[in-house]
Amino acid sequence: MKAIDNKELIKALEDLEKEKGIKKEYLLESIETALVTAYKRNFDSSENVKVVMDEKTGATYVYSVKEIVENVENPVQQIDLASAKKINKTLKVGDQVDIEIVPKNFGRIAAQTAKQVIVQKIREAEREVLYTEYSDKKGEIVSGLIQKADRGIVIMDLGKLEGVMPAKEQIPTERYRVNDKIKAYVVDVDRGEKGAPQVIISRSHPDFVRKMLEIEIPEIYEGIIEVKSVSRDPGKRCKVAVYSQDENIDPVGSCVGPKGIRIQNIINELHGEKIDVIEWNPDISTFIAAALLPAQIMAVDVKEEDKFAQVIVADDQLSLAIGKAGQNARLAAKLTNWKIDIKSETQFREFLANSQNEEIEENDEMPEGEE
Repeated sequence: MKAIDNKELIKALEDLEKEKGIKKEYLLESIETALVTAYKRNFDSSENVKVVMDEKTGATYVYSVKEIVENVENPVQQIDLASAKKINKTLKVGDQVDIEIVPKNFGRIAAQTAKQVIVQKIREAEREVLYTEYSDKKGEIVSGLIQKADRGIVIMDLGKLEGVMPAKEQIPTERYRVNDKIKAYVVDVDRGEKGAPQVIISRSHPDFVRKMLEIEIPEIYEGIIEVKSVSRDPGKRCKVAVYSQDENIDPVGSCVGPKGIRIQNIINELHGEKIDVIEWNPDISTFIAAALLPAQIMAVDVKEEDKFAQVIVADDQLSLAIGKAGQNARLAAKLTNWKIDIKSETQFREFLANSQNEEIEENDEMPEGEE
């Protein structure tokens, strides 16, 4: 039987299986598929061929696959029954027969193709290992040096891979410089161009603060205190709702720490972003009132079905409750996941008076006999 022998190839595949974990059978199948393509490119593209490699010796067999017919119309793809029976007496019309061929110079082509496939599969395997490794880091905080910071994108050196921080994931008030060491939150791991994994990182994501709290505050890491929700205006202000089932634990005090030292470490990492730590409460009225701190709230009227809250504050507390450019109210709404409308006491009294007047006018306009 004529064949192209390559015991060194099999040895190389076996070594790869041990070192990289790439199955020899998988590599052989990939090489066989690539050799079919190489044959069609270099010889007869219309011929049906099959390439088989011996997994022990590396011997490569090339077959022309032909259909057995009564009358041959296409000799490249067909063979008559009489000729087929010379190969195997049991064959019949409609069967396929493999006829071994040894194309000239195919040994050189096979060697080049095998090398290309092996290099490609090694790269794919290495990318898969990296993808798996960094997929496990999704939702975690990573540290590294900034490699590049221009055109709105920051590239961070993570060691084996680069972390990409798009403009929307950056803190608007921060300026990023090459060789600065920063921390960031792993938002996602994508398969980028050519299958190379791409790590998407963020410093503006609410969960960046959540994970920083977990790192800095042991009670959160241990599950004694739970971070219920986080809302951020990145670089400016953040609200965090915390809760503990243990009545002996002060969740806000534990997070802030003596003289604010625990929370200050996170504020420093965020370059001065203010952090309001609020105690979460199962009573939504109480929680909304706490979320609007430092403003003092007079009353909260909630509509559960609409997740809407009407909040009343003293006249001198209105601007504080709303905040500069609506920041305090906006962050409170994100933190509670409720729509919040804030009115001063005077505004609310005027609103009630106008509503009553409209109701009276409607009743006056109602025809006699109707109610």
